[in-house]
Amino acid sequence: MVRLIVLMLSAVLLAAPAASARDAGTPAQSEPRTWESRGQVSVNGERIRYRAIAGEMFLRDADETPTAAIFHTTYLREGVSDPRNRPVAFIFNGGPGSASLWLHMGMYGPQRVVLPSDPADDGAAPYTVRENPETLLDAADLVFIDPVGTGWSRTLGETQGSTFWGVNEDAEAISQFMRRWLSEHQRWNSPKYLIGESYGTTRIGALMRQLELSWNNVAVNGVVLVSTILDFSLNRTHDGNEIAFAAAIPGYAATAWYHDLVDRSAWDGDHDRFLNEARAFASNEYLPAILAGQSLPRERQNEIAARYAAFTGLSADFVRRAELRVSLNRFRTELLRDQGLSVGRFDSRFTGIEPDAARENPEGDPSGYGIDGAYTAAMLDHFTRNLGVDITRPYVTLGGIPSWNWDAGEAGGRNSYVNVATWIARAMRQNHDLRVFAANGIYDLATPFYPVELVFNRPGFDRDQITLTYYEAGHMMYLHQPSIEALARDTRDFIRDGRR
Repeated sequence: MVRLIVLMLSAVLLAAPAASARDAGTPAQSEPRTWESRGQVSVNGERIRYRAIAGEMFLRDADETPTAAIFHTTYLREGVSDPRNRPVAFIFNGGPGSASLWLHMGMYGPQRVVLPSDPADDGAAPYTVRENPETLLDAADLVFIDPVGTGWSRTLGETQGSTFWGVNEDAEAISQFMRRWLSEHQRWNSPKYLIGESYGTTRIGALMRQLELSWNNVAVNGVVLVSTILDFSLNRTHDGNEIAFAAAIPGYAATAWYHDLVDRSAWDGDHDRFLNEARAFASNEYLPAILAGQSLPRERQNEIAARYAAFTGLSADFVRRAELRVSLNRFRTELLRDQGLSVGRFDSRFTGIEPDAARENPEGDPSGYGIDGAYTAAMLDHFTRNLGVDITRPYVTLGGIPSWNWDAGEAGGRNSYVNVATWIARAMRQNHDLRVFAANGIYDLATPFYPVELVFNRPGFDRDQITLTYYEAGHMMYLHQPSIEALARDTRDFIRDGRR
């Protein structure tokens, strides 16, 4: 069970973490602590020397009283003649409530933990940690950020954690951190990029409001959205939210294809054609049908159920009994029910054994088995052994935030779905250099690829400035070596294209 809780790092619809976490701040120290070291890494045949700065930055209130210590890790390439021409990427994970170790040790940092590419358990220590040839250090300096309540970041003095725990509150804190970092390192005129995963992409949307839409502007060159969720209405298969049921179908279809539960010959074995027709069915046939509700003729209901079954591997009878509305948890338990298995939420390639074959909801997320202990061990080994950090208090991978304020003002209130996509669209209209790169895992059922497409098809976005890519992986693309290599290459190209 501990493994599954840890996996919720990038969960978008995260259940409230342990309520025992402290809300009040810890006693303020006089100065932030930092640890400097140097390292080398080979990328594309080039040996890169870098300076690593791991440590704290104090956030301060209007009276310059410290309110929080943000732990972060900065990697600066050495030998750069003019840093103003050198891009800098600010990187964080999601949760909300996750530290940045996943993208740090799994994807973009100079060291990486190596896990199986197949959907399998990572086992126990020792884990393989090595130089990361996919690191972005050849293309940009890197700043990995742990928001308040994650990693070693914490509140100070009398400050309450709730000051930082919300859509807007979190974005305001990270924007303050970025401005201070740019000043301390004299990088205001450098190209700037944001890279976030899962809720980290939501954070990027909220950051657009904080960074781009004011006179104290930090103009961003590009954002990298890994496993994207910007409009939560497209991801919640709840009663009355018909569009989410439609948006889920292509992800269900990809999962059924992977587990060989559809008749591939009906599409001549063409995976892309199959997914394109699943998209068309979801939007052009299925959505109008369920919007018709009880007025939909029985004959048409049967036709839709049969088509739904052909794409998703479920039985037409089950789809009819579900009133054509199959929630995510129902799909995960029903697809392989006859085998006593459920499929993963974060990565539907993974399967897990259920305690019985009559369950409505899965016992847990079997895609947790591929990531659990390795990342914490690798991150702390890197901090203590390579970077010289001697902090001994617990490092919070996830679980340090007991509650989250989802009231995001104009992006969605307490009784509505958060939608930060509007802030990205507005920032793109006001900054013609701002480009968007969204990376999608085909087998990600937590933040599926089709809702991302629906968001960026809306009016207000400059489609010429948006790149969508797809990978044969799930939510955590760093669990699949071919996807790691492809995503690293695509991210590097995205940053370099912005300098031409």
